[in-house]
Amino acid sequence: MNITAKQINPMKVITGPDTRWSFANVWEPKSIAGGTPKYSVSLIVPKSDTKTVAKVRSAIEAAYQEGAAKLKGNGKSVPPLASIRNPLRDGDIERPDDSAYASAYFINANATTAPGIVDVDRNPILSRSEVYSGVYGRASISFYAFNSNGNKGIACGLNNLQKVHDGEPLGGKTSAESDFATEEDEDFLA
Repeated sequence: MNITAKQINPMKVITGPDTRWSFANVWEPKSIAGGTPKYSVSLIVPKSDTKTVAKVRSAIEAAYQEGAAKLKGNGKSVPPLASIRNPLRDGDIERPDDSAYASAYFINANATTAPGIVDVDRNPILSRSEVYSGVYGRASISFYAFNSNGNKGIACGLNNLQKVHDGEPLGGKTSAESDFATEEDEDFLA
């Protein structure tokens, strides 16, 4: 028996390298409406990345099966997967006015502990300016069932992130490098 063989977790997914990060709140936990402070990121997965989409759907199904008792709660039966909260959302439907979400699905992932963040060579990224909303990279995420205060569904936990390459910043903020890339002083002292 091979002891070094990885345990396969059917609820864990590593996204493809074309996944774009939005609302990248990965350095400091933030509290939403007074809740527990969490690290979070919205993962934008192109619909053309059918391999990642299939892995995510399979992991959601596994989390649904594994969490059946939790989802059932005090009810007589487990609610159908289609009737509970699903973390895989359609950007064309839910964010039609945001071009970053066009022809893509998105998944909001969060965690109470900081994600590990590495570069392509798996070296830790320590500079906050390297990771921003708009970069592309892979994400290690895990899906799980929840049943809390009448809300039932499948949620997505954020494990780790790997930046693959830079992208156009989302949210309209420009970098200092691009702001000052011009040689002209644009009437600085006028």
